Amino acid sequence: MKQTTLCYIEKNGQYLMLHRNKKANDFNREKWIGVGGKIEGSETPEEGMLREVKEETGLTLVSYAYRGLVIFLCDNGDDQYMHLFTADAYEGELAECDEGELEWVPIERVPTLPLWEGDRIFLRQLAESERFFTLKLVYEGGRLTEHVLRVYG
Repeated sequence: MKQTTLCYIEKNGQYLMLHRNKKANDFNREKWIGVGGKIEGSETPEEGMLREVKEETGLTLVSYAYRGLVIFLCDNGDDQYMHLFTADAYEGELAECDEGELEWVPIERVPTLPLWEGDRIFLRQLAESERFFTLKLVYEGGRLTEHVLRVYG
């Protein structure tokens, strides 16, 4: 199963969000997500996340936490394990991203953006608890049909 990362970088009560609006055939087209991508070769989830954040934002994270594992089961065959992180400190200047527009969005406004339905579940969990969690999301025809959340610790 494919392994990916996703990171929500926080600053002054805002998340750095990526509006996926630059690639024509993007599965996430017009959705708002955190930053991340595929884990390559022998990378650990942390190494993959740090590389993807640097590539997409120009930022080097200096404080981050591994918050959860999201398991996507999709009828289109795009099943994946997504390693979910948050970060609260970084170095560098924000760069332009070739996958979409980066924007600092107040955390309370994030749920009003066009998001995947499952993202709303794990974003709520990130806001409500510091505890590690797993979340299984089952998508059929682009719609969330099942979810199972387990919180640890």
